[in-house]
Amino acid sequence: MLSKLFDKGRDFLGVEHPIISGGMTWISDFALVKAVSEAGAFPVFASGNMPPDLFEKEVDRLVNEIKNPFAVNLITIAPNYRDHFNILLRKNVPFVVFAGSFPTKNDVVTMKEAGKKTISFASTESIAEKQIKWGIDALILEGSEAGGHIGNVSLIVLLQQVLFKFREFPIFVSGGLATGEIVAHLLLMGAYGVQMGTRFVMSDECTAHENFKKAFKRARARTAIATPQYDNKLPVVAVRALRNKGMENFGKLQLELLKKLEKDEINRSEAQWEVENYWAGSLRKAVEEGDVETGSLMAGQSVGLISDIKPLKEIIQDIVNDAMKELERVKTLL
Repeated sequence: MLSKLFDKGRDFLGVEHPIISGGMTWISDFALVKAVSEAGAFPVFASGNMPPDLFEKEVDRLVNEIKNPFAVNLITIAPNYRDHFNILLRKNVPFVVFAGSFPTKNDVVTMKEAGKKTISFASTESIAEKQIKWGIDALILEGSEAGGHIGNVSLIVLLQQVLFKFREFPIFVSGGLATGEIVAHLLLMGAYGVQMGTRFVMSDECTAHENFKKAFKRARARTAIATPQYDNKLPVVAVRALRNKGMENFGKLQLELLKKLEKDEINRSEAQWEVENYWAGSLRKAVEEGDVETGSLMAGQSVGLISDIKPLKEIIQDIVNDAMKELERVKTLL
């Protein structure tokens, strides 16, 4: 039964299990991509704001060593986005995921003409509809329960607004997911598959600092909170992370930038760059250095569902097995 529900996602992604490992900056590196691929799922390499020469080197390594389909994500709001985009155009990368914000129509078309399958996120019905018209190949429907940069609408609403409306279009689902049981129900609803991020941080193969993983292990769902926007003068894409001093410092940074904006000491684009630079730096501090006090602990609310660190193959197999059991249970109810 599960195999039949997996078919659409398998055909689109070209992997055994249509379970996407989300592209997490400083986390979704070559090691995690390799482990996810070997486990039969679909990995996404996170470009973040890598220096272009390092990015090209890593992409070449992926192309040469990862034998199954994979994706590279492009952060549309990153300063190096355009350099990354142009590098990927000439590389033999099968899938490109646009992340951070939403791609332009021209970027979607250009990447498709270069032979790539394109995937983007949808946080509202109108955004989904627009990108489908532009020719995007697939969407990831991400609810506000997710970690990192998020939209404002919960997954339960997006399922009704988007998944049920575009039933024949390739849509994967993300945000607050960590168990095989929920995967089974989302597939029954028509999803092509799912994307998880926080679940894969808690794998043996993830190279994130031990302190980072320990913080996830002891966290509860309610401690993964979203950052507020203090004033429309400084538009801020909400970020969900574990509550710590790093979150408090971001609030102080917003207030400082707003004061500078009022005094014309900085323009809005410069202020927004400072915001994104803060998150990139503080996330690296937590992931690589293990600073879980002032670093950013980007995590989805599914962190409250995860209490163990396992080999990636075991994580994937548990998800598959639990999904199969849930489908059998549902069958008896029908």
